Amino acid sequence: MLLDIFFPNRCLNCNRIIAAKDVVCEICMDQIHFTHYNYHSENELKNSCKLLFPLENAYALMRFEEDSLSRKIVHELKYKSREKVGKILAEWTSERLDFGENKPDLLVSVPLHPKKLKERGYNQLHLFTETLSKKFGIPYDHEVIKRNFYKKAQALRDRSQREDTENLFSLNKSIENKHVLLIDDVFTTGNTMSSVAWEILKNPGNKVSVFVIAVD
Repeated sequence: MLLDIFFPNRCLNCNRIIAAKDVVCEICMDQIHFTHYNYHSENELKNSCKLLFPLENAYALMRFEEDSLSRKIVHELKYKSREKVGKILAEWTSERLDFGENKPDLLVSVPLHPKKLKERGYNQLHLFTETLSKKFGIPYDHEVIKRNFYKKAQALRDRSQREDTENLFSLNKSIENKHVLLIDDVFTTGNTMSSVAWEILKNPGNKVSVFVIAVD
């Protein structure tokens, strides 16, 4: 295509020309700080979540460090209108995440408020979740959780505002006896994830595991 000739896709880190489907070149892949967590074992994310709500397992793909390539990739997904980065991240995840025999029943991503969705034009987690669903053969449902209030981006809010998540989410559908994998982009204080988790755990028999693209 002419766009590929005049505006070629470039590595987010070193600016080399790369395939249209990629986000970084093969050389710069080594500079991404993957966590190498074991989904079934204790890890930093699981220990942080356990302080906030009961959970089964937890996994983070990357570390969200200051000025890191991982942070740049997440920002491309969230703020640069590059929804297809979610598909790439899901492919990286499928190569590294092993559910074993404890595969969740349902994938549920943290929703955006309709106003935020209209502003951004897409939910940065939807294509990621849908790709992960195909890779692992686990159904997803984008309608389970509803965000009740419009809030500005976490990156633009101070810590006191970030902690105010009471009644931020509610169940939009009744689900019972499901092991739900909650999916979010970045884990910081954990309050957003906790608010969603407790809504799901209100119903009988539900269990929660957590996946985040990056852990701060």
